Amino acid sequence: MSSVAFETQRAALADVVAIPVTPFAEDGSVAPDTYRALLRRLLDGGITTLTPNGNTGEFYALTPEERRLVTELTIDEAGDRAAILVGVGHDIPTAVASARHARELGAQMVMVHQPVHPYVSQAGWVDYHRAVAEAVPELGVVPYIRNPQLTGARLAELADACPNVIGVKYAVPDAAKFAAFARDAGLERFVWVAGLAEPYAPSYFSAGATGFTSGLVNVAPAVSLNMIEALRSGDYPAAMKVWEQIRRFEELRAANGSANNVTVVKEALASLGLCRREVRPPSRTLRDDERAEVAAIAAGWSI
Repeated sequence: MSSVAFETQRAALADVVAIPVTPFAEDGSVAPDTYRALLRRLLDGGITTLTPNGNTGEFYALTPEERRLVTELTIDEAGDRAAILVGVGHDIPTAVASARHARELGAQMVMVHQPVHPYVSQAGWVDYHRAVAEAVPELGVVPYIRNPQLTGARLAELADACPNVIGVKYAVPDAAKFAAFARDAGLERFVWVAGLAEPYAPSYFSAGATGFTSGLVNVAPAVSLNMIEALRSGDYPAAMKVWEQIRRFEELRAANGSANNVTVVKEALASLGLCRREVRPPSRTLRDDERAEVAAIAAGWSI
């Protein structure tokens, strides 16, 4: 893979990295037509980087067949309108198979979900990501880091072995730790994506991030784009005005250990008539009083 192609991928990460929801039909299956419509709304709203099979897409509640379907629908619907960063994970053979499937369909990048395992050593973290990255050397690889124990030196070690590791979705909720980690790994070496979305974007941008992930973008693409425009221009007061606008919505998502992270986004979409509110266990739909508050917030964004 030429460095020119990776530069294109790096540019796509330095942006609003949208994590689409996965809508379900009345019978509980994935709803392809609704999903395509939600993708079109993102694309028409100016979003140019999509992560199918992210956490907002309920990655861990989907079957392998459904994850493949979501990847296929996203790449087909987006065409050349967006860069596609496919979420992959689980055991190494499953993650590798998903990454190769993404490559066959024409995706440019894969995001490797944090290994879900009670025992993660730092050297084993490198081994896990190296197995995926080496299987698809043509694709840009983006580790999704949620482990506060991981050091920047380990990421640098991974990238020494795998030059296609080009970006990082950093989701440890600690801005000082992020600043240190990025500098230990190599601030200019990777594209740093603030992996905790709009609430953390201003502080993480001040420390070196140039992109942020978003689930809120499903509901209000213009709001997310307003924030990144402010951050790119270094206008932190303007970025914080957006932060204030989205604060309550994101607090509802983050409450109780992010129990309703996806639920709140789907509820907002349901209030706008864009998809059903259902989520899969272990997530759950909102109480009636919470539904009303989410609907009021979404309506207030005049979408």
